[in-house]
Amino acid sequence: MMTFEGSHILSVSQFDREAISKILSISAQMAPYAMRQKRCHVLDGAILNNLFFEPSTRTRVSFGAAFNLLGGFVRETVGEENSSLAKGESLFDTARVISGYSDVIAMRHPQMHSVSEFAKGSSVPVINGGDGANEHPTQALLDLFTIQSEMKPHGKTLDGINMTLMGDLKHGRTVHSLSKLLSLYQNVKVTMIAPNALQMPDNVIATLEDAGHQVILSDKIEGNLACDVIYQTRIQQERFASPDEAELYRGHFSLNKEVYRQYCKNHTVIMHPLPRDSRPEANELDNDLNDLENLAIFRQAQNGVLVRMALFALTLGVEEKLSQYEKSVCWYSAKALSL
Repeated sequence: MMTFEGSHILSVSQFDREAISKILSISAQMAPYAMRQKRCHVLDGAILNNLFFEPSTRTRVSFGAAFNLLGGFVRETVGEENSSLAKGESLFDTARVISGYSDVIAMRHPQMHSVSEFAKGSSVPVINGGDGANEHPTQALLDLFTIQSEMKPHGKTLDGINMTLMGDLKHGRTVHSLSKLLSLYQNVKVTMIAPNALQMPDNVIATLEDAGHQVILSDKIEGNLACDVIYQTRIQQERFASPDEAELYRGHFSLNKEVYRQYCKNHTVIMHPLPRDSRPEANELDNDLNDLENLAIFRQAQNGVLVRMALFALTLGVEEKLSQYEKSVCWYSAKALSL
């Protein structure tokens, strides 16, 4: 069993099924705190430094919210230009300094493997919030938690799941990490829909195939959406050499209610790591899907708070102490009332 306390969370390759089961179980225990039914101050006095050197909304805010919901304090640095990296300081030196001010660090950086390099200089746990086109382990874990939660009412589990991944699979670090986690389960079928130039990297495909899973590659929507879960991704414009190159592929795989009704099953769940590109020329997920019960993208985003709370509790060694530090909520909360 993986030792979480004091460990960095850098890659999904760190996890086996037992470790993932532990994370998902602790994540579910965080629901009363996230929904404001109870308060938990188990991390009272602890400090998270959120270092986000690449633009982010959901990941950055949810890391901070997750730590606050466990009673901790959050400090933030947003943008490389606002840090000493802009003055030529190395990631190692930055880590040595910032870890002295912190109990845990969450970091996003545009360069592949940069978070691992940073972690070498850190004296406290570092959690990878995304390193270029490489990995996004916490997103993959929240995706897995979402799939499990959405499939449970249909009597389905992660074993035997039938997934369709669609969009920019070459640059989409979320689908890279999710595919690697799915390889740990049994009897998985993954259909990958993308233009040939944006298809999933060979090493990710090999990870699934080597685990004995069925992988289908296609550049067409027709006939490939009758699955349990569709995971749509946006064109990762920031990963292309120029905006014009990205524009060549924008809007190729749009999903709307008409397409859903024509090609999907009644229970097919739609996921997306967000942000979705709602501009007319892209329109990955049409707004006419917003009232579709199986559109899980906003539940998916909320699940990120649960999973990140779980990772903080595990890396700081307090996962068995949650109930000891519970308190009642004394303010009005629409979240609690909505349950």
